[in-house]
Amino acid sequence: MQQHAFYLVDKKPPIAWVFLNRPEKKNAMGPMAWLEPIEIFAGLDNDPEIRVVIIAGKGACFSAGIDLQGMVPHLPELMDKNQSGATKWRFLQKIKQLQDGISAIEKCRKPVIAAIHGHCLGAGLDMATACDIRICSEDAQFSLKEAAVGFVADVGVLQRIPLIVGQGYARELAFTAKTITAARAKEMLLVNEVCRDSQTLMERAAELATEIADNSPLAVQASKDVLNYCVGKSIDDGLKYVASISANIIPSKDLLEAITAFAEKRKPKFTGT
Repeated sequence: MQQHAFYLVDKKPPIAWVFLNRPEKKNAMGPMAWLEPIEIFAGLDNDPEIRVVIIAGKGACFSAGIDLQGMVPHLPELMDKNQSGATKWRFLQKIKQLQDGISAIEKCRKPVIAAIHGHCLGAGLDMATACDIRICSEDAQFSLKEAAVGFVADVGVLQRIPLIVGQGYARELAFTAKTITAARAKEMLLVNEVCRDSQTLMERAAELATEIADNSPLAVQASKDVLNYCVGKSIDDGLKYVASISANIIPSKDLLEAITAFAEKRKPKFTGT
């Protein structure tokens, strides 16, 4: 188990759990919440024993959003009375750092499941939309709340959530900043599944991760790579790309194992090679 300033990483191969671990602050996201994912997810990406990652929150909720008070010292440009070009230029780099922390989840080759209970607000929703799959408990509440506090969501949710729920729902959530229930999130396809309570949620996340981990790591990771690449591309571009990926990973030992296991009427044991 690895304790970071904001996150707790618990590796239980083939699954790794990444917990937002500031329960006394409802997992409000301060500076380290944005910086640490880059190293954490690079490490999980390169760990051959890990095939799936689950992100969840310790305590009462997934995340209450950005820790504005905690972020002020990290973003002095916000309070700088001299809003010169140089000040804006420095602030732009800070925004990119925050974006990189969220994008590290999306860039991880291993599938990432968000297991959400309680509040998933603002920055928490940014993080959830960077995951591949989202499931939640019945008490989950979601809000793209930045418009209610006077700024535009600028670290990825406005780019990712339309791909999940469509433009109409995305714009409704962004413009109203309203909070929606787990049931409504399921209707919008923001989450794949709603579980009875947080314990059932964690059990279901583990089951889903195991279902994924039982498949060929090469095929699963290549599928994520292709799906990520195809966002914003034409079907023709996507077909050319997947042909290249397929030609590069086939044949593999995993494929031969699948054929052998089928012939022997047993479950295949994939090694990711």
